[in-house]
Amino acid sequence: MVVEIVILAMIAAFLGLRLYSVLGRRPEQNEEPLRRRVEQPDPSSAPRTLAPKLPEKATVALRPQTAQPVEFTGFDQSAEAGIRAIIGADRRFDVGLFLVGARGAYGMVLEAFWRGDKEALGQLCDRDVYEGFAAAIDARLAAGETLDSRLIRIEEAKIVSASFDAPVARITVRFTADIASVTRNADGVVVAGSLDDAIESRDLWTFSRDLTSRDPDWLLDETDEG
Repeated sequence: MVVEIVILAMIAAFLGLRLYSVLGRRPEQNEEPLRRRVEQPDPSSAPRTLAPKLPEKATVALRPQTAQPVEFTGFDQSAEAGIRAIIGADRRFDVGLFLVGARGAYGMVLEAFWRGDKEALGQLCDRDVYEGFAAAIDARLAAGETLDSRLIRIEEAKIVSASFDAPVARITVRFTADIASVTRNADGVVVAGSLDDAIESRDLWTFSRDLTSRDPDWLLDETDEG
């Protein structure tokens, strides 16, 4: 019993000394308190989270707005004024996206004409251009002729003119393409063209759109050789 009491007393004395060394003594001259070292870690040693920098709204709102130069590509310099007028009326207009769509429309219109698909042409062309294509299809059918044509590649599609006469925008694109085409008569005999030799074709197609319309599609409203 006496031995147990002695052991307990020694343990209590040891714990008391440890508590005193941690909580009861003052820090030395160059030593920070333990609490500060735990609760306030050195910022230089801890990972920092970078907060996103917010825009300076007040500065931007009060600063005079200066026109920034806009880089345009894919059109002749003579079309720049018209392009800028169209962008001024429709901020969503993008020259690059328009040319991608124009290339697609060029191929779709040609293929619809070659296979005699009037319904597709009616969705891609305005009335005057549609009637011209439809008349040529009817004449071909009346003569018993068939077309076997292929668009090999579009070498270039470039805007050569543009205008905006509110609310209608019009853009003319010059297409340079390689096309192989064969015309056969009712007996299947080749009367014109060859699929072995592609011929360079230059076309001037004008697309138009009412910028106040909800319909985003441009229609082919004029064709010419370029």
